[in-house]
Amino acid sequence: MAKSKGMAGAVFALSTFIIGGILTFSGLGLIAFMKNKDLLGWGEGRSVGILFVCVGLLASILGVLIMRIIRNRF
Repeated sequence: MAKSKGMAGAVFALSTFIIGGILTFSGLGLIAFMKNKDLLGWGEGRSVGILFVCVGLLASILGVLIMRIIRNRF
């Protein structure tokens, strides 16, 4: 039972880390290339890019913290 909990936590942590990295780099791309352009009605591409960078960095940090917790608990 503990092994399946540890595996589920590890998969969640790794997917959170990967999604955070994707968001971070796509945000950097939006900041660089979508200045003063509308992004699908969500707003200016640069502001959405800043949001993606911030959320991506937080998700990456969260993924690393969860990995550390799972590694020490199980």
